[in-house]
Amino acid sequence: MTSGTDVWKGYLLAWDETYTLIQSPFSKGDDRVFGADSDYTTLAIAALQHRVSLGDTIECISLAEGVNGSIFTMATDVDVADESTYDSCKWDLLIGDDATVVLVQRDVQIELPELETFVEVDEDFQLAIAGAWEKELQEAHVSQGAYVSRSQYNEGGVARMALSGQQFGELLVWPPRQLNEKGDREDGRVSLTPTGNVASWTKLSAAGAPSEFSLRAPLLGGLTTVFLDLDDGPKGVFLMVDDEENDVKIGDAVELVVRRIYAQEGMIRYGLRGRII
Repeated sequence: MTSGTDVWKGYLLAWDETYTLIQSPFSKGDDRVFGADSDYTTLAIAALQHRVSLGDTIECISLAEGVNGSIFTMATDVDVADESTYDSCKWDLLIGDDATVVLVQRDVQIELPELETFVEVDEDFQLAIAGAWEKELQEAHVSQGAYVSRSQYNEGGVARMALSGQQFGELLVWPPRQLNEKGDREDGRVSLTPTGNVASWTKLSAAGAPSEFSLRAPLLGGLTTVFLDLDDGPKGVFLMVDDEENDVKIGDAVELVVRRIYAQEGMIRYGLRGRII
């Protein structure tokens, strides 16, 4: 296996056969900080997805505190170690204080490289976004729009996070359906390629954004949404990422990445967002 550096799902990345280092590209002074819709969980998922893209098979991993284990498993289909399985895991996921995650083989000594890319963020904007997320995460913050309970959210988590579709004969659909066109139950779950092209798009003004985004939309200047023709056939509507410029045009190639979407009942709802590639 070769080693190298890259930009992966909007993050900075370095790797060799024993580790994957992934960092936010954004900085405030000398400190790396998260983008507007990223955190340790989104970085951890991207790191694991990169290892899988290299051909590694990882069945179990120990996670550092600060990473949402249930979301991680929904997105990656990798089990999180507990007391009974910890010793059998070969990979550990560690987090740093500066928007950094390291996925590393256990009992291996490594020397991590320093990644030189820094995208300076406006300090006032970064503080405002962090403050908005903090308010949104309060139990008292209740959406005035579509309510999605925790159980509903968890039930559809794999379809949202891992882009899990369903095969009905020659028809491939997303999100999965419980019944086929005849009313019969079918499974036939398949993982779709998380890329597509923009068929249509719209930008919601800060005032016109759903109430779930009422605290952050004014800071972001509105929300961009795309209707994608996915490469595997199905179509879907997705928000674009908040931490990159979204000068979207019809026909643009887009990849889907796991990011924060909104918070409700003290719980962050993660899902797939688009970024132009």
